[in-house]
Amino acid sequence: MSGAPKCLQCGSDYAYEDGTMYVCPECAHEWPQDAVAGADDARVVRDSNGNVLQDGDTVSVIKDLKVKGSSLVVKVGTKVKNIRIVEGDHDIDCKIDGIGAMQLKSEFVKKV
Repeated sequence: MSGAPKCLQCGSDYAYEDGTMYVCPECAHEWPQDAVAGADDARVVRDSNGNVLQDGDTVSVIKDLKVKGSSLVVKVGTKVKNIRIVEGDHDIDCKIDGIGAMQLKSEFVKKV
């Protein structure tokens, strides 16, 4: 395992080689070994379907999400406009009508 890099998606230290690919056992993310060379240059955030997300995109929520510390719920199908990509576990910063400013994980949205 000493030759395998950290997972590009979740940052796990437990990625391993599988043929010409690296595989993360924690999030099941797979990526080619030649993609690691430029991995530190730019962070790529992908939605649940694998589409690359960028600042200003519109996304749709794919699962009911409870808002922590509140009784509010972000319902399936809620469209979120003008997202902003940020660093961290919750990698999307946005404003949702009726709820306000919040952060979302990219694994719970799909690009519209």
